[in-house]
Amino acid sequence: MKRSASPSLGPVVVIGGGNAGVSIAARLRRRGVADVTIIEPRREHVYAPLQSHIAGGVADRREVVRPQADVTPRGVVWVPERVVSVRPGEKSVELSSGRRIAYGQLIIAAGIEQRWDAIPGLQEASTGAAVVSNYTLDLADAASRALRELDSGTVVFTQAAEPASCAGVAQKPLYLACDRWRRRGVLDRIRVVFVTPESAPFSIGEVASELHRSLDAYGVETIYDAEVVDVRSHASELDVVVGGQKTTIGYDVLHAAPPQAAAAWIAESGLQGNDGFVDVDRETLRHRRWEDIWALGDVASVTPVRSGGAIRKQAKVIADALTRPHRRRSYDGYSETPFTVTARTAVFAEFDRLGRLQPSIPRWRTLYRERRFTYLMDRWVLPWVYWNLILRGRA
Repeated sequence: MKRSASPSLGPVVVIGGGNAGVSIAARLRRRGVADVTIIEPRREHVYAPLQSHIAGGVADRREVVRPQADVTPRGVVWVPERVVSVRPGEKSVELSSGRRIAYGQLIIAAGIEQRWDAIPGLQEASTGAAVVSNYTLDLADAASRALRELDSGTVVFTQAAEPASCAGVAQKPLYLACDRWRRRGVLDRIRVVFVTPESAPFSIGEVASELHRSLDAYGVETIYDAEVVDVRSHASELDVVVGGQKTTIGYDVLHAAPPQAAAAWIAESGLQGNDGFVDVDRETLRHRRWEDIWALGDVASVTPVRSGGAIRKQAKVIADALTRPHRRRSYDGYSETPFTVTARTAVFAEFDRLGRLQPSIPRWRTLYRERRFTYLMDRWVLPWVYWNLILRGRA
């Protein structure tokens, strides 16, 4: 790997070894930054977008997981510990072991935390066979089995309220399961209920229309502007509140999306904005109070809709700011949410922070419409790009 002379940044510490953390670390190494450390407690690296395909029965666990050591860029130090606080005044990060790591530049890529305990009964219910999810790898495996084996009954799919990590992906297993049940000839024996806090399947009208078409074709019972307030696994039922009125729904399978929030140490370290996430300038991704702190990915307070697809552009902004400041690149708010609506087609929503369509292929304004092409991109092309280019700082 050919590198230029190392910029004088001091030690660069990256909190988080997921998509955002590894990709920015790899990009900095390729730019000649010599002293880079990733802090990540997990031993396995997961390509999260394919968990929805696993839950929907069209992907395998082996495609999703690799050892964290294998994806850590060459020359980057990996510290397998958990962060408990950041001390901006001292320019150090404190770990769960009590160890402190000094930084010259700090990049926070810690993602978002799932709060299964935020809904009464949900955490307990998630340990049983009837409650599954595409938000963890084990529960995605369980979802694949539970949805594949079902021939009749009631299946409830819930979507998390914002903030969430690509909240709309909770719909992907719904469509994939319905497509399989329809092909098997059992869909008319299954009551499918979709519960969402939003007023439509998606916030952009053109995309929502595409999704409405699929929901109607599958006969899905939709409950909008809804909040899940209780799950009772012993009775296989959940309570949903809509407009102040509570409704109880029984289920045979519950595909749940947990509430999500920023890690507590962000607020405790004084790094948070009004929403609890890292308070950075939405264009430069630099902290508004600490000029040596940056953030990208789900942990950054920059867009109302979070997604892994936004990270590639964000990583370029930070890498340029640290190594090529004369370029003055800024993040334009690009985000994306793909919906696999059958086992062959997808609706691919790409948009900016104002909710305007922003197709990655210029002038193809209808790229969001249901297509075979976008399914192939989501299912096959993007995973290859992720493992071979993004995590190596090449894309």
